[in-house]
Amino acid sequence: MAPTDMSLFSLRIEVRFETKKGRRMGKSKHTEAQMIEALKQVEADRSVAEVGRQCGISAHTIYAWKAKYGGMDVSEAQEVKQLGEENARLKRLVADLTLDKDALRSVIRKSSLSS
Repeated sequence: MAPTDMSLFSLRIEVRFETKKGRRMGKSKHTEAQMIEALKQVEADRSVAEVGRQCGISAHTIYAWKAKYGGMDVSEAQEVKQLGEENARLKRLVADLTLDKDALRSVIRKSSLSS
């Protein structure tokens, strides 16, 4: 039995940003400067395992940092982070505006059908 009063219904929209594999992204415990310093130590012929133990991270994390920040200075890495944050903010804005546009189209469509 469906209620006729539409005020009983509520709509909840939740937007989550996840990695391509569906995992939630967490904040890094290390700054860009610490990441670049660890990469420079690896480039200076220290073993990845040794640098990982010193920083409290796995070897896989160092290789991930190398893929992302390899060959960058600290200022370049910070700029990449800022651009990523700005990109995420703009994506959220586009999502919000798209939802608003769809809602307005729905209202227009309903009002034109009832006229």
